[in-house]
Amino acid sequence: MKRIFLFVLDSCGIGEAPDASAFGDAGANTMKRISTSPKFCAQNLIKLGLGAIDGCEYLDTGASFSGAVARLRELSRGKDTTIGHWEISGIVSERPLPTYPNGFPKSILDAFSQKVGRGVLCNLPYSGTAVIDKYGEEHMKTGDLIVYTSADSVFQIAAHEEVVPLESLYEYCRIARGILTGEHGVGRVIARPFVGEVGSFRRTPNRHDFSVLPPKPTMLDAISQSGKEVIAIGKITDIFAGQGITRSTFTHSNTEGMEETMKVLLDKTFTEGLCFTNLVDFDMLYGHRQDIDGYAAALAEFDAFLPTFMENMGEEDILMITADHGCDPGDTSTDHTREYVPLIIYGKGVEAKNHGTKDGFSTIARFVTKALGVEYTPDGASELI
Repeated sequence: MKRIFLFVLDSCGIGEAPDASAFGDAGANTMKRISTSPKFCAQNLIKLGLGAIDGCEYLDTGASFSGAVARLRELSRGKDTTIGHWEISGIVSERPLPTYPNGFPKSILDAFSQKVGRGVLCNLPYSGTAVIDKYGEEHMKTGDLIVYTSADSVFQIAAHEEVVPLESLYEYCRIARGILTGEHGVGRVIARPFVGEVGSFRRTPNRHDFSVLPPKPTMLDAISQSGKEVIAIGKITDIFAGQGITRSTFTHSNTEGMEETMKVLLDKTFTEGLCFTNLVDFDMLYGHRQDIDGYAAALAEFDAFLPTFMENMGEEDILMITADHGCDPGDTSTDHTREYVPLIIYGKGVEAKNHGTKDGFSTIARFVTKALGVEYTPDGASELI
């Protein structure tokens, strides 16, 4: 029975998209940037065909490669996690989700504050680490919540775990999610808990995302409704608000995400369907924090994981590797970047070939549903295999 294992290396773009300048991202290239680091190692990804992908000629392609590869161009009007994953799963978003470069309207904050019974601090776009450094002490004294956003469509709530217990913070996020609808329907409401003392605050791994529901069915719905499994690892459940998912595991790191996916690979009860894994550390810990060496080391860790994973794959198992946007850790911004993403497909029945550049991350949804024998018509997808 066929199983597909789809890894999203969150933010691992491979060069500026044709419309990158419209997003302020001319020249962005996450993969090329990290390839300059002494921590960079992608020998197994290169064996699969990473260096053969259009625009990745700076990597050593080797004599041959074993995967089917392509460079994918995003069709949706956005460069964030939600829209990127929606497109991977079959939905092209013609309008970007709302963003708030000047903060959220007073009416939204007043409604939120009234329902949670706490005041609000900040209400500006901010770096997640800088915002707790600036407002953390006042939050500790007053109990007011730190509400901030970014260039993405997010409403983020930061709170110290000793001031606001995790379950209370998550409930506040659910309340915000209920308020942020319609024209203010942001992609994600994000709980951002932190700990520590003044001058040494640090965020914890207890982040939790509360996403807006996809506007129509995705490949996850089609697969699960056909009676096959959709197993979500990492923040996939959060991104899709649980829709179309049959079971899930929340993770706190790339390492844990790889370990949990390996468990699913070896799980004899998983006989047919999709295992969908997001590895968020690339984006959260290294891209946004402009840490080139950290990003490169994280890619090297994933690269080192691949041989054991591939050795344990069954006869009909398929491995897919892609990304959802870029986040160049060496450009002038801490924001996501509008980039092409890689697609690598490996399995015993997959012909090794460079398929060139294709329009639509939804090309992935077309391949996955076709391979699983599931009826589904994704938006704007190119034919691949």
